[in-house]
Amino acid sequence: MTKFSMHFSAATVALAMMAAGCATNATEDSTNAEDNVASTSDSLLAVRAGAPYLYMGWGNPPSPQTVMNATGVKWFTMAFILSSGGCNPAWDGSRPLSGSADANAISQIRSAGGDIVPSFGGWSGNKLGPNCSSASALAGAYQKVINAYGLKAIDIDIENTDEFENNTVQDRILGALKIVKQNNAGITTIVTFGTSKTGPTAPGNRLIERSKALGANIDIFTIMPFDFGSGNIYNDTVAASEGLKNKLKSTFGWSDATAYSHMGISGMNGLSDQQEMTTVDTWTRIRDWSKGKGLARLAFWAVNRDRGCAGGGVVSNCSGIAQSNWAFSKVTAGF
Repeated sequence: MTKFSMHFSAATVALAMMAAGCATNATEDSTNAEDNVASTSDSLLAVRAGAPYLYMGWGNPPSPQTVMNATGVKWFTMAFILSSGGCNPAWDGSRPLSGSADANAISQIRSAGGDIVPSFGGWSGNKLGPNCSSASALAGAYQKVINAYGLKAIDIDIENTDEFENNTVQDRILGALKIVKQNNAGITTIVTFGTSKTGPTAPGNRLIERSKALGANIDIFTIMPFDFGSGNIYNDTVAASEGLKNKLKSTFGWSDATAYSHMGISGMNGLSDQQEMTTVDTWTRIRDWSKGKGLARLAFWAVNRDRGCAGGGVVSNCSGIAQSNWAFSKVTAGF
């Protein structure tokens, strides 16, 4: 997965689902799924929300209020919560939960009527999953962040090989998320992971299967369809998403509509690390497809890069293509 994206590799955004959405079973049809959506409590996240990634530790981070005012986007996925040593969470493993640039950005977002979902993990850095000794300890680390910000959702970006391809750590993460669901009524749990062009890879398939076996009750499974050898981002994103849908159906016994309602897409705007191209028009088509299918989450990496720089290559503070500032955020706000 992506190295340029630092912690994020194919990352999200994000979100949501009611507790009832997770309890669906094989007999539920699309009408029931729609009824579940309609009954969502106001205390939970919106059924659909676009939440692009914002990273305060890299890429000349913009003022979130500037982006909100220009685009109408309300939610951001904040990256990344890592280990600051052992099982202790911190932004980038170094910035504290209170008094940091991240905490200040969250205050700005909320004062402007928005909200955030923090992302734990990503590609690089010291992860909590391998450092926490048990599922309960890891759940405690997640809980510190939930308590610090009064969160409605958390995203676990599980892509580093120490987490994604380590069966013990995969199970620890899923066990921790099960505990989080039990201890925080109404919280939305999201897992974000890489994909092939036809759907989840072997570790992704295992993650889905084990989430059922362990009763983790994950709300949203989000794939990162980039840096995966794409020659056509739109077609390959749709194909990968359909592969995810089919895996969720076969694992959980869900209908198409229910499977879609537990899915998300997290792309990479402009040029990816592999020079794959996602234009504003392509992202608009992906948004429209996602919205039409009833997906729960749409994100991209990252707001920091949502500025034009045609010919600039793959860099941290612009997309590498010609675009107006915040164009991808504006499209995502329409999700």
